[in-house]
Amino acid sequence: MRTDAFFKRIQCPHCGSQTSVSVDASGGDQEYYEDCQACCNAIHLQLWVDEQKQSLKLFVDGDDEQLY
Repeated sequence: MRTDAFFKRIQCPHCGSQTSVSVDASGGDQEYYEDCQACCNAIHLQLWVDEQKQSLKLFVDGDDEQLY
């Protein structure tokens, strides 16, 4: 499985522009935020590392839902 840092192009959930985010799977599952390079809104990223299947899953959302 790839565990070094690399960049992934994603679509901003706020403005729809293509932006690059840094992904580093060496720390296992992660949840973090990066700002969109175009609109500066926070992008919520969740990285899931599946060691059995040797794969990574990156989920992207705007994190603008309200939790009660």
